Amino acid sequence: MQSGAEYLSSAKRIVIKLGSALLINAEGKANAARIQAISRDIISLRAQGKQIVIVSSGSIALGRKALKLKSGALKLEEKQAAAASGQIRLMRAWEDAFAVHNVPVAQALLTLDDTEIRRRWLNARATLNTLLEAGAIPIVNENDTVATEEIRYGDNDRLAARVAQMTGADVLVLLSDIDGLYTADPRNDPSAKHIPVVTDLTPDIMNMGGSANAQAGVGSGGMATKLQAARIAMTAGCATVITRGEPTDAASDLPMAALKNGALATWFIPPVSPDTARIQWLMGSLKPAGKVTVDAGASRALRKGKSLLPAGVTHIEGHFDRGDAIEVVDPQGHPVSRGISAYSSEDATRLIGRNSSEIESILGFKGRPALIHCDDLILL
Repeated sequence: MQSGAEYLSSAKRIVIKLGSALLINAEGKANAARIQAISRDIISLRAQGKQIVIVSSGSIALGRKALKLKSGALKLEEKQAAAASGQIRLMRAWEDAFAVHNVPVAQALLTLDDTEIRRRWLNARATLNTLLEAGAIPIVNENDTVATEEIRYGDNDRLAARVAQMTGADVLVLLSDIDGLYTADPRNDPSAKHIPVVTDLTPDIMNMGGSANAQAGVGSGGMATKLQAARIAMTAGCATVITRGEPTDAASDLPMAALKNGALATWFIPPVSPDTARIQWLMGSLKPAGKVTVDAGASRALRKGKSLLPAGVTHIEGHFDRGDAIEVVDPQGHPVSRGISAYSSEDATRLIGRNSSEIESILGFKGRPALIHCDDLILL
């Protein structure tokens, strides 16, 4: 089993979540010095060839100050107004920090439906992947301006875990005002012991969440939500680490650099890799909604790890929507693979045997070149 430092060193894609307590100062404004320090830390990771997604809280806290809203609990409409005002200020702080390094940032606001409804999940994943491939750093936050109490994450820990799952991240970093999981709240119990590694989120471990971050006072999360996030990420084969995220101007004190050097933290080690978790999910969790028959050439290409193009399709069975699981069979009806369809059965039927360059003229929009992309496909 790899150590935490080894996971971080070998990771190709990392999601870093920062709470409001780390980003907003006592005056209710963006802590520019801290955000700039964290940006330097992230630039160092990018120089190692790693892709970074930031999940950033802070919009409501910034908007509350800007709109001069009362202290204490806010009504839903006040939260939404604060988020609308504060989000532009939050993005400006991140943009200014990374502009010094000539690195573009991009805003991605997600709601619960974007990670729970399959078609929207695919759209969000495609957008984030495109941004990463273009060299940008996505700054993700919950879309609090439109989210209601019934359909919202409520904290960015779980949102970050869903983003890690969505993007196939290797490591999820939850930067906090505490350096990991303890057997009890160390601020109230001097005998509390730090737990460096967790490989199984047992009920006893989950019960240790308690309210370890309750005194932070700014964010909406706590240790309990971080453990829930770790569970989501581990299921996806993504390692999770909880560590202190309060950097100074000294490079050695930056949180990611400190992690690499063995800073105190709790690592949650998954039993499988992201690729293995994805295969298990595709194999065991999805019942095919339809069937696609392909010609011999397409069958050979699929077995070599290629995507399924419309040109190799000879027949469509069943009714399915974009994002549904479908089975692929060879000319003799033998199962070849299973994957996530980029098109509905209606559109896929219109594309049978056609070249990918014809998709736009046939459907009236520029769709994806593959019926099933190789990243969304497993061999049976």
